[in-house]
Amino acid sequence: MPLPPKPQLKRNKFRQQGYSELAKHPGILKSRVGAFYAGSHVIFRGCRLHTELNNMDWMELYLFGITGRHFSQEQIKLFHAIWVYTSYPDARIWNNRVAALAGSVRSTPILGISAALAISEASIYGQNIAKRIGTFLISVEHTLECGGSIEECVMQERKRHHYIAGYGRPLNSGDERNEPILALAKSLSLDQGKYLKVALLLNDYLSSSRWKISINYGAVAAALAIDMGLSAEEYYLFMFPSFLAGMPPCVLDTQSKPEGILFPVACADIIYAGQAKRQWSNAQRIESD
Repeated sequence: MPLPPKPQLKRNKFRQQGYSELAKHPGILKSRVGAFYAGSHVIFRGCRLHTELNNMDWMELYLFGITGRHFSQEQIKLFHAIWVYTSYPDARIWNNRVAALAGSVRSTPILGISAALAISEASIYGQNIAKRIGTFLISVEHTLECGGSIEECVMQERKRHHYIAGYGRPLNSGDERNEPILALAKSLSLDQGKYLKVALLLNDYLSSSRWKISINYGAVAAALAIDMGLSAEEYYLFMFPSFLAGMPPCVLDTQSKPEGILFPVACADIIYAGQAKRQWSNAQRIESD
C-alpha cells in the first residue's frame, strides 16, 4: 500500500519575509548611527568623532548618541545634575551592594560594577521603572489635554500596575533629591515644562488622597527630561549610568578591608521557624551519612 503524500507545509509569510531580509545583509553591516574606519576616522551619527565632535562634553555626546539631537548648555547642566544627585556611595543600597560584595570577595572591580549596573534595571525601583514613569506622565498629559481627569488616570494606572510609578518611597515619605534638582531647574529656567506641571499635579492629588503618597525623584527627573525633549525610551537609556558614580567607592572601600567581612550574619541572629533541635544517636548519624 503506497504511503500517503507528505502534507505541504505553508510557510509563514513573516518567515518568508525574514529570509528575504537576511539575504540582503550577508557580509555587510548597514548602520545609520556610525562606523569605524581603521586608521582613518570614526563616524558618529553622521559626524566625524575626532574633528567635528571632539570638543563635546561626554554627557552631550551620550545624549547625541541616544537621540541624534543637540541640547543647550543649560539642558546639559541639568542632565548632569540628574545623574549627580542620585550617585550614592552607600553599600547598603541594593545595586551598590553587589559591587561592594564583589570587592569583599576579591572579584574584579569591573565585573562587580557591571553586575551592579545590570541589576539596576529593577522593575520596582530601578531603570525599568524609569520607562514606566515617562510613559505614564506622557499618557496623563495627553488625557488631561483631551479633557480627562487626574483621578481617571490614577485609577487606570493602579488597575494596570497596582501602584503609581514615581510616587511613594519605601524608606521615607520625602525625597532629599527633589529640592536641589528643582532649585537647579528653576535657576536654569527649565522648571516650567508641561510634564513637570503634570507630575506636580499628580503629587497634589496623591498626597491628599487616601494613599498619602508623595512624588519621588523618579517622577521629577523623568518630567524634567521629557520636558527637555526625551521620549520615555530615550529617558530610560539616559538613566542607565545614573548610579555608576557611587559604585567604585563601594568596591574600593570593601577591597581595603579584610576579605569576606561585608554584611556578616551571626547564626544567633537568624530566626529559625523549622523543626526543633533533635537528638541523634550514633547509629542514626551513620545511617544518615
